[in-house]
Amino acid sequence: MGHSAPKIAAIPGIAEEIAGLLGSMLIETVDHAGELSFTVVREKLADAMEVLRGRAHYQQLMEVAGVDYPERPERFEVCYHLLSVTRNHRVRVKVSTDEDTPVPSVTHIWPVAGWLEREVFDMYGVIFSGNSDLRRILTDYGFKGYPQRKDFPLTGYVELRYSEEDKRVVYEPVRLAQDFRSFDFMSPWEGAQYVLPGDEKAPQAPGAPSPAPAPPPPPAAPKGEEKGDKPKVTEKSGDSGAGEPTDSKANAKSPEAPAKPAADTDEGKGAAKPEDKA
Repeated sequence: MGHSAPKIAAIPGIAEEIAGLLGSMLIETVDHAGELSFTVVREKLADAMEVLRGRAHYQQLMEVAGVDYPERPERFEVCYHLLSVTRNHRVRVKVSTDEDTPVPSVTHIWPVAGWLEREVFDMYGVIFSGNSDLRRILTDYGFKGYPQRKDFPLTGYVELRYSEEDKRVVYEPVRLAQDFRSFDFMSPWEGAQYVLPGDEKAPQAPGAPSPAPAPPPPPAAPKGEEKGDKPKVTEKSGDSGAGEPTDSKANAKSPEAPAKPAADTDEGKGAAKPEDKA
């Protein structure tokens, strides 16, 4: 059964065609898993986009995304995803940059790029030269740092709470209580060498997966003696075992209860026969 997503038809020779149009602006071409990626010179990004839009017929800019590779000298990649409506085809254009070198803006080609470039700036700190409104778009006012960078801590640098004294939301440095944090790097297959919460009362042998040994059975009673404790029983039906007050209430009859038939009558024994009444 095929995938439900619409299939993008592969165009024979499209990679060579685009490479010829880009010329010296192209650094690398990657054709993998049916997707074409073109890495271009950062300073020539706007010129390459104009060529792809005007001569290669990639009319729409669908997305601008950032990627962080901290081990590289130019740690950031900015990826532009283009769509050709007439060709029913997509390509990816990439440029590399660092924290200080700006990337040319393409807002003069696609106005929608203004919002997309602001998102990359907000998440990664990439600067776009030519964007007249480069502000944060997803984080709060006064936010410090860039959340999508690989070296950004998961807890962030500040936390906010509502202050009853100030009657407003205040920012404070993140404080983690180490008393409530436990780091266990042991493999679960080795078995934990401690008692899990809730198992304090249960007999536990060292090592979590190993069950505790069963208690030894009670010794057998010698011959001639009763085995075990004598069970408690009642001698008659009126004795409940709960004491005389309870027994007297249990044996008391309700005034609405029917009277028990006498033993010398035929009541309750079925219909009387004619010879019995003679």
